Amino acid sequence: MRHLIIILGDQLTLDNPALEGFDPAQDHIVMAEVQEESTHVWAHRQRITLFLSAMRHFAAQLQAQHLPLTYFKLNEHAYPDLSSVWQAMLEQHRPSAMRVCEPGDWRVWQALQAVADQYSTPLVVLEDTHFMCSRAQFQRWAAKYGEKNSSLRMEFFYRGMRKKHHILMQDDAPAGGDWNYDHDNRQSLGKQGPQDLLPPPVFSPDAVTQEVMALVQERFAQHPGALDMFAWPVTRDQALDLLQHFIAEKLPLFGPYQDAMWQDQPYLWHSLLASAMNLKLLNPREVIVAAEQAYLDGHVPLGCAEGFIRQILGWREFVRGVYWLEMPALKSANYFQHQRDLPVWFWTGDTHMQCLSQCIGQTLRTGYAHHIQRLMVIGLFSTLAQLSPQQVSDWFLAVYVDAVEWVELPNVMGMALYANGGRFTSKPYVASGAYIQRMSNYCKSCRYDPKQKTGESACPFTTLYWAFLIKHEASLASNQRTRLMVKHVANLSADERSAINDMATLRLQHLDQL
Repeated sequence: MRHLIIILGDQLTLDNPALEGFDPAQDHIVMAEVQEESTHVWAHRQRITLFLSAMRHFAAQLQAQHLPLTYFKLNEHAYPDLSSVWQAMLEQHRPSAMRVCEPGDWRVWQALQAVADQYSTPLVVLEDTHFMCSRAQFQRWAAKYGEKNSSLRMEFFYRGMRKKHHILMQDDAPAGGDWNYDHDNRQSLGKQGPQDLLPPPVFSPDAVTQEVMALVQERFAQHPGALDMFAWPVTRDQALDLLQHFIAEKLPLFGPYQDAMWQDQPYLWHSLLASAMNLKLLNPREVIVAAEQAYLDGHVPLGCAEGFIRQILGWREFVRGVYWLEMPALKSANYFQHQRDLPVWFWTGDTHMQCLSQCIGQTLRTGYAHHIQRLMVIGLFSTLAQLSPQQVSDWFLAVYVDAVEWVELPNVMGMALYANGGRFTSKPYVASGAYIQRMSNYCKSCRYDPKQKTGESACPFTTLYWAFLIKHEASLASNQRTRLMVKHVANLSADERSAINDMATLRLQHLDQL
């Protein structure tokens, strides 16, 4: 055997660079479902199902092309982890080299290198051409940007990517004259709520997915989440259908309401494409081109197209670069030294706080929550409640179907929790319950009042927010982005500060009962 080609569970594309120059007479592919990939965090059953079903569908695609493949189904072997699979393949075939596209997980990369070293087998790791900015290119940008700035900023990286790939550009200027239309894209839904909202396509589980679901129900019965609402795309054709639906039906209203939330409406105008892109069923280039063309054709406003494209060309590429720049230190970051355990209701959704009940409840039912629900409800509470960043990050990796560590870890540790001290964010994302009240209707049916700082009816977000400002008053006052926010703390009397801190202490002592 010349090359043992390793294809990982989030590399499900024939454009995988590890397949370039593949010779069926000399090369062999290995893919494996293993227990550890579902248990190193307590993975949601929909996340497990999505990965295994998509992997099996892709394996069938390889087999249909008569490519030599050894595929290890979870219920047909006893290997506990990927390393043991690779060891067995190396012992059996003794290839001249192992080839793999860059993993999206530091842990997997380290395991690969350890096995290669153990067997003295060359490991060829190929640049992941799925992404529009390579790791080396990002490192060069970060080094150059860092010469003049103490922290990295996505906005300036994004502008460079727009220019480089000539996306939404008019010669050397941004289409419409502005780089960013965030000021138009932060509308609430108002009292009327979402209007004329179409449901996303439903991809009914085929025989392959049904077989996986039965396996997951049996083997991971104690894992969180439900499977009855599983409807995620597991093939490229399904992913393309979802993309077409989003561009035609959802993108025209995506922009203004991308930050809005509404009770019992988990999807609104969001694309739901992240899991398909992260599994590489879709290429980000084709998604971006589709959105740009919809604007050029007059189908969607510029602000909608730009806001969506920024999430992919800007933020998605940026956090991937940051992940590899900051690992492994990013995983253990804890700027505020928060140590509290997750409340039990993180795994049930059974909390009196309606916003968290909604966001976590829908997460457990569907494996999905949109970016504001993750950042400004779950992440916000986690920061204010002083929860362990490592436990919070593991939870996010476990429960969302689109969670792969390269994208999940920087978003949670860096943006949601400020655990790395602002390496690429300008401020901690903290707010009172008033923000949630403004951007949703959750507060209407909640026992807590977002306007109250203290008392039994006080919203825990509001109490903990003010306690956070009091505790970090000096550092927040020195940050231009938070100076105005913390200025109001100076107006509190000593008695008010004491009452807020006492109430916050009480809330923190009884997180499980909130």
